[in-house]
Amino acid sequence: MTAEPIHRHEGERVPRNAEGIAAALSGGQRMEFYRELLAAAPEQAKGVLLRWWGQAMLDTDPDADTRADAVLAGTVPTLSLGDLLARRRAAGLPVE
Repeated sequence: MTAEPIHRHEGERVPRNAEGIAAALSGGQRMEFYRELLAAAPEQAKGVLLRWWGQAMLDTDPDADTRADAVLAGTVPTLSLGDLLARRRAAGLPVE
């Protein structure tokens, strides 16, 4: 199994809060995000925020077309799962 390497950005394109996420989403997505967030139980709210933050980051990726072309061409650099976990551990990030 392989995973795409993580590339750090200078700051985040999308702030990790409800306001930042909503601002990055299109109108229909924004409405769905708020509907899910408002309907979520307190213990589920973090999961809703994380999922929609990921969607907002994908939607605002300036290299999305280039990345998609590389995926389709089979030229995307990959990393083994073991190497990815080792990098995350070395950086003090969770690996669960």
